[in-house]
Amino acid sequence: MEDLIRVAGLCKQFRDFSLQNVALRVPRGSVVGFIGENGAGKSTTIKCILGLVNPDGGAVEVFGKPVSALTKADRCGIGAVLGESCLPANLDLKDVDSVMKRVFSRWDSAAFFGYADRFSLPRGKKIREFSRGMQQKTSLAVALSHGARLLVLDEPTSGLDPVARDEILDLLYDFMQDEGHSVLISSHILSDLEKLCDYIAFIHGGSIVFEEEKDALTEKYGVLRCTEGELSALDPAAVAAVRRGEYGVDALVLRGRLPAGVSPARASVEDIMLYFSRGEHL
Repeated sequence: MEDLIRVAGLCKQFRDFSLQNVALRVPRGSVVGFIGENGAGKSTTIKCILGLVNPDGGAVEVFGKPVSALTKADRCGIGAVLGESCLPANLDLKDVDSVMKRVFSRWDSAAFFGYADRFSLPRGKKIREFSRGMQQKTSLAVALSHGARLLVLDEPTSGLDPVARDEILDLLYDFMQDEGHSVLISSHILSDLEKLCDYIAFIHGGSIVFEEEKDALTEKYGVLRCTEGELSALDPAAVAAVRRGEYGVDALVLRGRLPAGVSPARASVEDIMLYFSRGEHL
């Protein structure tokens, strides 16, 4: 299967943080959720993919080409929303439309104003008068209005209420009806990613811990509440991480390595991330 994004061996060193040998794939026709705690390296990886940060090593390809070799037409095929709105604060929606016509060869004004109306964005106000959520909606409307086949979204639902988040998920579902489209999306709202994503990539401390199919991931792991004695009786290879409390032990376990009769609870994507981030590894 063709990858619209392929990252291999990506390294970037900062004074107090580094990306270390990051590998990431976004297959055509898929949605990849990119998760990790604040400071884990999600935004830096995304900026390397978009060509906004130059890596120190490794390879980053989009549409099968190194990022540095992308043409203007290639770049028009990428719709991006970063954590903070990059739109000039003194523009209103008509100004945004006028500017984007000059930036994107396939700009669709009707689509842009259609999204603006769907999001209830006022046409007469300046961007600086918008709430953060309204600014995010404007950025997403831009990303969806120039014929992109790849969306790269860094916290696109930040600052939005549950109704607005659900509306955005619906738009992304619509976008993915075209099998040639793909989405890379980071978010701290993991319940949203569980609804939307085909794959989950987890980065921790600058390194990728796993990238797996979402359904396979939640089938693979479970959460087992037990005593210390019950934990010690398990095959250590069955235990991915442990969190100890006053009333016992909660363990992230691999279902396929448990003995017959041991039935863990379902592990959500958030459970899996928390255990890998904060749990004790045996």
